[in-house]
Amino acid sequence: MDGTLGTVTALAHVATALAIGLMIGLEREHSARGEVPRPSAGARTFAVTAVAGAVAAALDPAVLVATVAAVTVLAVVGYVAGLRAAEPDLGATTEVAAVGTCLLGGLAWTHPSWAAAIAVGVVVVLAGKRPLHHLARNLVTDQDVVDALRLFVVGLVVLPLLPDRPLGPYGVLNPSRIWLLVVALTVVGWVGYVGVRALGERTGLLLVGFLGGFVSASATTLVLAHRRRRGETVPGPAVMPAVLAANVATLVQLVIVVSIASPTVALRLLPPAGAGVAVLAVEIAWLWRRAAGTAEGPDGGEQEPPARPLSLTATLSLAAVLVVLLLATRVAAALAGGRGVAVVALVGGLADAHAASVAAASLAGTVITIGAALGSVGLALAANTATKLVLALAAGGRRFAGQLALLLVAPAAAVGAGIAVVL
Repeated sequence: MDGTLGTVTALAHVATALAIGLMIGLEREHSARGEVPRPSAGARTFAVTAVAGAVAAALDPAVLVATVAAVTVLAVVGYVAGLRAAEPDLGATTEVAAVGTCLLGGLAWTHPSWAAAIAVGVVVVLAGKRPLHHLARNLVTDQDVVDALRLFVVGLVVLPLLPDRPLGPYGVLNPSRIWLLVVALTVVGWVGYVGVRALGERTGLLLVGFLGGFVSASATTLVLAHRRRRGETVPGPAVMPAVLAANVATLVQLVIVVSIASPTVALRLLPPAGAGVAVLAVEIAWLWRRAAGTAEGPDGGEQEPPARPLSLTATLSLAAVLVVLLLATRVAAALAGGRGVAVVALVGGLADAHAASVAAASLAGTVITIGAALGSVGLALAANTATKLVLALAAGGRRFAGQLALLLVAPAAAVGAGIAVVL
């Protein structure tokens, strides 16, 4: 019986390798259609290469090394032959993919789920040739490259070097955890920024509002309100859905960053945030239908570039804000319990709802109750909403701010009611 199960498992692993090879090979063959000369490796070659990697891994690690070396030699020979063609293709993607397919086949023998997941990611990257080239050549600036390098340094170099233990007064400061929160906020902001740069002009103001909200919902509200007041080419009815979309981003981002500080609080926060997002979605759909009848739709007009998501000064400032709020929240909890934490969250939320919420969530279950942490998150959101309304008033005028206030009543009530239910 055990022998039968072992045979079935082995065949399943080889089948996984075969599927990986076919998947990558079909993508490569589809991508190369119409090219002259045609690549030497297609779906069958990639499938055999992946199976060869799996069989080699089953025999011995040394055999796998030799197999990968042989595939590499064949890939180099094929690449050199391609350079001698009448119209040479200087790209080496197919050759590198062949070597990677052999390695994925070997990985499928020991960890088939890992191999399959990695293969899907590889195919996504390979299939995204045109949008990636468009992004690299037309949208990414020199400053974007510098920002990306800073992001890698912040997340992959600095984070592993920081101690992962409680330090400072009350033991509330964990350098590794604080920096992880900074990285999380930065990454979410960066994703929104790249999305605006890559897709904003093509898909319209609504997407700009949503993705810009991940960079800074308050800044997005300010920019959109200012453009609405100036009466630019963007039609008025299309601005308000974009502002509401930025608030959707606030709630989504809040759940993400709070889950790092306290998964328990994030799980309890999910239903209220989901209720707020649902109400905002209904309002956006209603306003969007009204905007559809304007002379110039939401895709019209030139999109204003979003704020940059990362700078060394901004990153260090964010870390400093988190440290101050963590200390203030802990001291307030020691002096006044949950009420003190609520006051700090309310004041901190005027500047940054996420940082204030993270500070409260980090104490949940130890210094304060989970209910007190959830209440503090709600107060931080309320304070941040007030900040957005003030910015809307300053940049868009009383009418715009009044409309926004009316539209935010229902989602705010939904979030508040949700928090009251889960307390």
